[in-house]
Amino acid sequence: MAQDSFVHKGKRKILVDYLRNRIGISDENVLSAMNEVPRHLFIESIFEDFAYEDRAFPILAHQTISHPSTVAEQSELLQVQEGEKVLEIGTGCGYQTAVLLAMKALVYTVERQKDLFDFSKKKFREMGLYPKFQSFGDGFAGLPTFAPFDKIIVTCGASVLPTELLKQLKVGGKMVIPLGPTDEQVLYRFTKISPTEFEKEEFGAYKFVPMLGKTNQ
Repeated sequence: MAQDSFVHKGKRKILVDYLRNRIGISDENVLSAMNEVPRHLFIESIFEDFAYEDRAFPILAHQTISHPSTVAEQSELLQVQEGEKVLEIGTGCGYQTAVLLAMKALVYTVERQKDLFDFSKKKFREMGLYPKFQSFGDGFAGLPTFAPFDKIIVTCGASVLPTELLKQLKVGGKMVIPLGPTDEQVLYRFTKISPTEFEKEEFGAYKFVPMLGKTNQ
């Protein structure tokens, strides 16, 4: 497996400075996690030199690893506290999962693409990362067995709000999700203020890969 060199660590520090000063990320827990997680280990080696630029890259199953700024912004909006149960919909290559683990969350993660499920599982094992539960399945269904969750993060764009996920959120919990058509979504944060009431906040336009139902072998 590729190493995490002093050069990589130096590039991460530059990225974190950029996230703090240019993007406006102020949650030190997020910035510390972004500084800790070696993003270059989650992408193909041909992109390694550019791993700490604010760019998305193609990964398996025609998906992408999100921009570091998007990962940081979604993570900050979640307001994760140590020891909270976080449900992640869309494991992808595992980078966002690793950031949440570095923030000391208890991560339950679901991926519907078998290639990515296998890749991330192998990557976590290599890197000594331990999500509480990793599932190959339909993200729209969530993980009702382990509900309720303190926080839910959806890393793919949904055309409609997955109400099943909202049911799995604790009262007082938050869900961060991109909603809208496939070409562009708006990032929202839902806060569950009672079993049937939610506060909705909007955080601007983004472009995510679409959220798909069922599973893909």
